[in-house]
Amino acid sequence: MAVALACAGIGTASAEDAATPPAAAVDELPPGQAVSDTVIELAGWVVASRDSEGYPFAIMDKAAAQILVFGGDGRLRGAAPALFGSAVGDHIAPGIAGLALREIPGRDRTTPAGRFVGGFGPSLDAGRVLWVDYDSAVSIHPTATGVPAERRPERLASPSPDDNRVTHGCINVSPGFYKQVVSQTFERGGVFYVLPDNASLAETFPEFAQSRTAAKGGGGKGAGRARH
Repeated sequence: MAVALACAGIGTASAEDAATPPAAAVDELPPGQAVSDTVIELAGWVVASRDSEGYPFAIMDKAAAQILVFGGDGRLRGAAPALFGSAVGDHIAPGIAGLALREIPGRDRTTPAGRFVGGFGPSLDAGRVLWVDYDSAVSIHPTATGVPAERRPERLASPSPDDNRVTHGCINVSPGFYKQVVSQTFERGGVFYVLPDNASLAETFPEFAQSRTAAKGGGGKGAGRARH
């Protein structure tokens, strides 16, 4: 798997790990679809800087409609296509967590960019969910048929990322990837990095951007309502 090879140097295996080869990462990305250098560099920085403090983490690339999941040891657990907010943008609309889905304006159906610390918790309308950011009501969950006209399963299965912007802001993955990779990896919580649509890396991940520039020789709660 190309992703595993690209990230092979990221893991921080212990002597005990060396005796037990890690399980192969789950690869659901379309054949031939590349992972960006930014994603690979960000993953390496997260591990090297211990930015996730040893917790598992995920990196989500909205432009490529991809999610990559890593264990607390920095090893790649899986990579898959994902669905994101239908509106292009990185902002969080004030008070959006308290709105019913039908009340969210189209312009505010964004998947916000940034670094978020999240975990499983209750929601008002979807039971126990994996919150990426509780305050903006963004979670990761398996895609469902939902509104047939939205064709979410078909969009997720298509080889192009161009039709993967359809949700109210949450991140959708295939049921199999959610069960096999996401739910198991983040059972005790984790850190989520969402790359921006429009904002710069310096605005979104300032410490990573500074490290990246330097390396290239430059200068230096209760229940809420989940969006689906």
